[in-house]
This record gives sequence, C-alpha cells and structure tokens, in this order.
Amino acid sequence: MKPLPLLLMFALALPMLAQAEDEGIARIFQAHGVEGTMVITALPSGQTYIHNDARAARRYPPASTFKILNTLIAAQEWVVADRDTPFKWDGREREMPDWNRDQTLASAFKVSCVWCYQDIARKVGTDTYRRYLGQVGYGVLVEPFDLTTFWLTEQLQISAQEQVAFLKKVTQRQPPFGAHAYQVLQDVMLVERTPSYRLFAKTGWAARSQPQIGWYVGYVERQGEVWLFATNLDVRSDKDLPLRQAITRAVLEEKGALR
Repeated sequence: MKPLPLLLMFALALPMLAQAEDEGIARIFQAHGVEGTMVITALPSGQTYIHNDARAARRYPPASTFKILNTLIAAQEWVVADRDTPFKWDGREREMPDWNRDQTLASAFKVSCVWCYQDIARKVGTDTYRRYLGQVGYGVLVEPFDLTTFWLTEQLQISAQEQVAFLKKVTQRQPPFGAHAYQVLQDVMLVERTPSYRLFAKTGWAARSQPQIGWYVGYVERQGEVWLFATNLDVRSDKDLPLRQAITRAVLEEKGALR
C-alpha cells in the first residue's frame, strides 16, 4: 500500500474543530424566521460551530455589548470600584423607563443604561479608550470618534467572530486587565446560575444601523468547559429583540451547554 503523504496523515488525525455551516443552528434561525449569525466555541477543545459564515465575519456596531470591555476599562482605571458603584440620575426623562432612576454599575449593565456609561466614558477619555482598544484588538475604531457615542455608531465595529475571540481573552483573564477588573465584570455579567452551569452574557441593540442589529454575546461555564458565543440578527421591530436570547439559548441547549 502506498503511504499517505505526511500532511494528509496529519490532517486526518486532527479532530473536526469547526463547521462552516452548522445545520442545527440554521434550523433554529429558520424556525424563528430571522436573518442572523451565531458563532460558538467550546474550550478547551476548540470545537467551533458557525451559522452564516459570511455574516459571522461582517462587522457591526457593538452597541451595549461594548459594556463588557467598557466595564473592564472602567474597573482597571478605577472609574468604578465594584458592582455597587452609584450613578445619580439627573432627572432627565430618557426613552427607556428603566434608565430614569438612580443606578448602580450592576443595574446599569443589566438595563443597558446609556447615560451611565456615557458618564464613565467622560472619565475614561479618548486616549485611554484608544489605547485599550488597540491592546485588546477589539474590532475596528474609526478616527476621529465621539467619546460618548462611538460604540453605538459605525465609528466602532466588530464581527461575531471577533466578539468570540475577545471573550476568549476575557475568560482566560488575559492582560492588560487585572484580577480586580475581571472580578467586577464577572459580578455584573452573571445572568443565570444553576447547579450545572453559570451563564454570563450581554445584550446589544444597534438601533442606529440599517437594518438595526441585535446582539447577544457571552459565555457559559459548565463542568470544566467554557462555551463562548456571539449572536447577531436583523431587528425588524421591537418584537424581534427577545429573539436574541431565545435563539441563543435554544442553540446552547441543543449543543449541551445549558443542561
């Protein structure tokens, strides 16, 4: 028998770590009748599942999913101290009722309070943002950028694949952030805890984009594994917003991350 070439033998020995189009995820998106993408990577195996590979590489404004990195920066720079850091409401009525009250960092993260994180942005400053965005390799920042809105507009854009790459750094607690910053983020990002898993996640809604884009990104810690995920989808109306979590949860349940 003729021996196989060395490179072919090596390729055959490798596990199938990625699927360019995952049929299970595609069925769930189709069942909800919405266009979007999802990227999942399980660690430490590196097994990756992707729906809509082309869209997974396409960049969109991160909207409130930027609060993940923004919280790390704020905590690292001691703009915030912990989950209970207060934000005093100025009395101005804004479009989201949940924003129209005093907040803590934890509540601001949960309800995506824009004015709270704009207060943070003014204290952090453009030079500091520029430095951290470069160090982390978070998407693409267009210069010049508006200090208090850049994550809501096309001045900052990131793909689902890049979101997952960033989340890998978060779960591995990589520099330039220290233990304190990562603990603050974990405290505000926890969505659900069960005896089997912990879910850390953040929604986002790029309402200024056309079409509007909904995000749900985060990770699941389960029995020695970490499942990273990033979902984005077209938002045709407010009624589509719950699909961010619904689709993501359905996929994570199918893959065994949420059981």
